[in-house]
Amino acid sequence: MDTILSPLYTAVSWIIVQFHSLFSLVFDPDSGWAWGLSIFFLVVLIRICLIPLFVKQIKSTRNMQALQPRMKAIQERYKSDKQRQSEEMMKLYKETGTNPLSSCLPILAQSPFFISLFRVLSHIANNQPVGVLSADQVDSARNASVFGAPIAAKFLDSAGKASELHASLTDIRIVTVVMIVMMSASQFYTQRQLMTKNVDLTVKTPFMQQQKMLMYVFPVMFAVFGINFPVGVLIYWLTTNVWTLGQQMFVIKRNPTPGSLAFEERQAKLRAAGKLQEDPKEVEAREAVEAARARRQQPKRQSKSQRQQGKGGEAEATTSLEKEGAAETPAATGADAAGKQPKKAGQKSNAQAGTGQKKSGQQRKGGQQRPKHPSKK
Repeated sequence: MDTILSPLYTAVSWIIVQFHSLFSLVFDPDSGWAWGLSIFFLVVLIRICLIPLFVKQIKSTRNMQALQPRMKAIQERYKSDKQRQSEEMMKLYKETGTNPLSSCLPILAQSPFFISLFRVLSHIANNQPVGVLSADQVDSARNASVFGAPIAAKFLDSAGKASELHASLTDIRIVTVVMIVMMSASQFYTQRQLMTKNVDLTVKTPFMQQQKMLMYVFPVMFAVFGINFPVGVLIYWLTTNVWTLGQQMFVIKRNPTPGSLAFEERQAKLRAAGKLQEDPKEVEAREAVEAARARRQQPKRQSKSQRQQGKGGEAEATTSLEKEGAAETPAATGADAAGKQPKKAGQKSNAQAGTGQKKSGQQRKGGQQRPKHPSKK
């Protein structure tokens, strides 16, 4: 590996030497401040060079988040056909110009420099010249300490190794533990800030679940691997985490993802200040998000068994009402009968009387007459 990464060793060591020469004008050349700040500004220089990749990463992440409702629809539509689902996903990425791997570009581009710095500090810890560092510079860097911990020391170093570096094992472990905790905490807060403020939390997709899982996995990984990192590498990684956090805060404040909490807060502030001039694309994106929310809030379609249970309940309710009506009917009939008895006992209505007269007249004319009731005689 040393042969393959030798050019990067040279580049990293040369940048450190240049910054060390600059800070030696202010601090003691053999102090931890001169060498520690050299590593710090090495990170700053690398991150400045990676800003174009970071911008591409932000655009890719925003596109992925904006596509979540459409991706969810594709997954539900082709849930039984994984091949068709993958084809539709790739078609969607191609139409929108989105590359899921773009979010990993800054990390991938930074990895060779991280590995090179790790190897350079390992050579310094073993008192071996590397890159453009001379023997005197290696010895100076090897004995330089930050808060009592040499920049080439590690948490797992033995007491004999600590004595070789002219340091206390307790000081080394305290400094390394504090830096590992800060490194893991900054990584966790960076991912949490992204998940809580710059994404649409109402959209539940595998991508969102993956991001949520990484929020807890990455800090644990940093804590586990951090005990094997020299203090100089911990300085490097803590610096890059803080840089990423600040960069992300700036992006979330200035250009949040539509539908996110940060976007709503920004829109509210602009409305209050009377400076809101919405982009048609943002309006369209917000309407799409609101439509997706409305669809998710609609009641779910009932299954056949649920519908049958509902019909059974309606039938039971109808039967009970009929029974109640049947129970009430006799009483009502009795009341009606009581009210109609005087009418039956008295004279018939005019229509009934006329009909009776016609029938009696026909009987007299046509044949045997019906004998009259004794009471009428």
